[in-house]
Amino acid sequence: MAPDAGPQYVAAVDQGTTSTRFMVFDHGGNEVAKHQLEHTQIMPKPGWVEHDPIEIWERTRSVIQSGMRSANLQAGDLAALGITNQRETAVVWDKRTGRPYYNAIVWQDTRTDRIAAALDRDERGQVIRRKAGLPPATYFSGGKIQWILENVEGVREAAEAGHAVFGNTDSWLIWNLTGGVNGGVHVTDPTNASRTMLMDLETLRWDDELLGFFGIPRAMLPEIKPSSCPEGYGPSGADGPLGGEVPLTGILGDQQAAMVGQVCFAPGEAKNTYGTGNFMLLNTGAELVRSDNGLLTTVCYQFGDEQPVYALEGSIAVTGSAVQWLRDQLGIISGASESESLARQVEDSGGCYFVPAFSGLFAPYWRSDARGAIVGLSRYNTNAHIARATLESICYQSKDVADAMAQDSGVPVEVLKVDGGITANALCMQLQADILGVPVSKPVVAETTALGAAYAAGLAVGFWKTTDELRENWNEGRRWTPSWDDTQREDGYKGWRKAVERTLGWVDVD
Repeated sequence: MAPDAGPQYVAAVDQGTTSTRFMVFDHGGNEVAKHQLEHTQIMPKPGWVEHDPIEIWERTRSVIQSGMRSANLQAGDLAALGITNQRETAVVWDKRTGRPYYNAIVWQDTRTDRIAAALDRDERGQVIRRKAGLPPATYFSGGKIQWILENVEGVREAAEAGHAVFGNTDSWLIWNLTGGVNGGVHVTDPTNASRTMLMDLETLRWDDELLGFFGIPRAMLPEIKPSSCPEGYGPSGADGPLGGEVPLTGILGDQQAAMVGQVCFAPGEAKNTYGTGNFMLLNTGAELVRSDNGLLTTVCYQFGDEQPVYALEGSIAVTGSAVQWLRDQLGIISGASESESLARQVEDSGGCYFVPAFSGLFAPYWRSDARGAIVGLSRYNTNAHIARATLESICYQSKDVADAMAQDSGVPVEVLKVDGGITANALCMQLQADILGVPVSKPVVAETTALGAAYAAGLAVGFWKTTDELRENWNEGRRWTPSWDDTQREDGYKGWRKAVERTLGWVDVD
């Protein structure tokens, strides 16, 4: 069913770890326009990863303007705008001037390892697990805010005075899109708030006890509003890239957005997104499932005044960025697509394994003391073996998470829905099917993160009436089926687990 006469499209900003893209979709979920720009990765010390928030905002303005121009669209052609974003990447800025006090501290950053370790040594760690559904870890925003408060001059005083405010990159963009210093709205949604270690999963509110653990003034935090918000988050700024005409009605953290884009609306439905890192989510419905196997309990989405839907998540820090490492640091490929052709030069990895624990290990291990390792090398191995081991590492890490998910939920994965950049690598997807032992299914529209944000925004304004309409838009583009036998699969995974053991305890964490 087509929308009523009026705007024929919905747009989304996808603010990711390495780039920002703007996409426009029609009622059938088809791409109408797209523009994308990378931003600088700032690595001032080992384990530190930062972004320039001003650069991200400028890139956002630019991709919106260029995307609209490329399709000859006007703001009046858009029914709504959704935002999806790299979660846990913390920005603290002065709401009087719009200037960040410090660079954005990225989710991969490990400088807060001592903060996380201290929390995990006493009962505070268990409180965080119970209330926020998360283990104390460098991954999440709370420790990053504490680090800025403690290490950047003047921020503590500005926060106490109500001038310094925090947001993940969704809040930073919404604040700027709604006027910035001229009345910018300071909001987030439950999917982003659930990644801070500061929100109670049951009430969807900031929790004073959790805030106390990090010494964070409550006034710093954005208002939590639904992921799909019929009344909107505030008018888009008149001097912004959309001229104040387009309602901002959807916010979803990037992995939850991919769940919506993959139409995983029923309990038991799962997807795996392959980006800078890998993120596998399983919809658990209204049930808040506590993990016994190293997974995260998180909010999947909240549409309007409906009850929240929850998910189990397995977060993997380094997957696509391991391919970037082959390109940028080792120089054995000149582009990401070359990883496939190089890896195809050999039939297997020649006994070598690459565990890309550059930022420690996330799910299901949660070991900030781990560091990357290539093991099992002999004179026989070539750069082609390392390229293939890199692709296998992406798939083995996903198997770690899929196994944990099956143990927690009692439901084994039968078909894995996949999306994200690495799904363009057919060899990697075949390896994923082989290593998991189940079919892997990719949709026609692979940009499911941006699509999910568009769906959330469009549902809010009635552009799509129900999630059933969204299901009708989903179509399979390609399927990979397993070719390995059980013995090959078991032997390969056994070697992987041995390799993971070699990475542990490399860094001393107090």
